[in-house]
Amino acid sequence: MRLHRSVVVSALALALCVTIAGATGAQQQLKPLEREPEVPYVPTHELVVAEMLKVAKVGKNDVLYDLGSGDGRIPITAAKRFGTRGVGVDIDPARVTEARANAVKAGVADKVKFMQQDLFETDIKEATVVTLYLLPDVNLRLRPKLLADLRPGTRVVSHNYDMGDWKPLQTITVKVPEEHTIYYWVVPPKSGSR
Repeated sequence: MRLHRSVVVSALALALCVTIAGATGAQQQLKPLEREPEVPYVPTHELVVAEMLKVAKVGKNDVLYDLGSGDGRIPITAAKRFGTRGVGVDIDPARVTEARANAVKAGVADKVKFMQQDLFETDIKEATVVTLYLLPDVNLRLRPKLLADLRPGTRVVSHNYDMGDWKPLQTITVKVPEEHTIYYWVVPPKSGSR
């Protein structure tokens, strides 16, 4: 009977590993870190995440792209709370691995995917919502891509940093206990220039 139990336990363990590997590995094979990230990894507080999703009116029909997604908390939270499909993009393979594991733990690996890519080279055209927690100079360099690649009406939400002279439609302050600022824009019609 001992042999039988050990075989069953081994088979179950193997099945679990295959399931987890399938859920996370089917998305993309990770590459070694090709260059240092321009933005340090700083997790967004859950109250700030909630406010970012609220201001963007995220819903089940949205496709949320989180550029510089870190541990994946924004797309994972959107998927859990609203059924939103999400894509996280980060250049650091350690963050992508962590985000994929977090999606499996949260039970939303079928709704979100995480890619190791340079956010400036990522195809973001299918996004209806884009979230950011980058740095001021990165936001400014990213702004032309957002305005060129995103459809009019796409919502953009940034944690703590604005987009220069592209004035936000809404600015919100969240205290957790330190102050955080959330900036909200909507991509204008293509005929308008920014």
